[in-house]
Amino acid sequence: MQKNKNFSRIISGTMTWGSWGKKLSKKEMIELMHHCIENGLTTFDHADIYGSYSTEADFGKAYAESGIKREDIQLISKCGIQLTRGRDNKINHYQYDKEYIIWSAEQSLRKLNTEYLDLLLMHRPSPLMEPFEMAEALQYLLDSGKVKQIGVSNFTPTQVAMLEKAIPVSGNQVEFSLTHDQPMYDGTFDDCIANNRLAMAWSPLGSYFRDSDKQTKRIKKAMEPLEEKYSANASQLLLAWILKHPAKIYPVIGTTDKKRIKQSAKAAEIDLELQDWFSLLVASQGHDVP
Repeated sequence: MQKNKNFSRIISGTMTWGSWGKKLSKKEMIELMHHCIENGLTTFDHADIYGSYSTEADFGKAYAESGIKREDIQLISKCGIQLTRGRDNKINHYQYDKEYIIWSAEQSLRKLNTEYLDLLLMHRPSPLMEPFEMAEALQYLLDSGKVKQIGVSNFTPTQVAMLEKAIPVSGNQVEFSLTHDQPMYDGTFDDCIANNRLAMAWSPLGSYFRDSDKQTKRIKKAMEPLEEKYSANASQLLLAWILKHPAKIYPVIGTTDKKRIKQSAKAAEIDLELQDWFSLLVASQGHDVP
């Protein structure tokens, strides 16, 4: 059974919706939710830490007045990172004891105004995480119906395997893009394919628009003929490049720009030809394939 069948092919990331970014008003959030759904982005990716623990609540207040049916959307959230911003912590750290995981998940439910999460992710691996204690909390959340599936974020394949000794892991969300392609080579996506795990990519556009270095200049040159060939812009081609991978990776886009959201949705319709896919890979890496 496909673990990822209920999620939209492009996922809307909410990290910049609140105080860490655009500081959207409730009205603007409601409009953006509807715009995402109208363009096929029905899955919203959260984390408890976004907005220094405030964005889930901002989103939840907007969702409560949006008129959107819960069964028409999917909500993902994450826990495990303890920040000094927004909480009385002396130092940034990770926390994965049973009581904390349950408390954190229930806080996310309350803030998001929902009775369940479609997916709860352990946000980053901790050197001190104890898989069987984590599993006790996660199994409780699954059994109670408060969480439909559990997964991880930024975990290595060996860390996933360790946790899976205690409880099945449905997905892994990692940084992946044309300019950050390590998950293709470090076993992360091999693990997702082999174990039918949902693969998600945060920062899917990578450094293409952020940096002007040798790598991005090579990619830009390789992009030019493809933009004309596929009648697509660079953002769409960067997403299409990810979507072609056999791990069936789900990009999590961070934009709040309505035009870019609409364009991103159309990326799912682009099927890059094999040699075009490799032309972008070669441009990114700066050398021919071995």
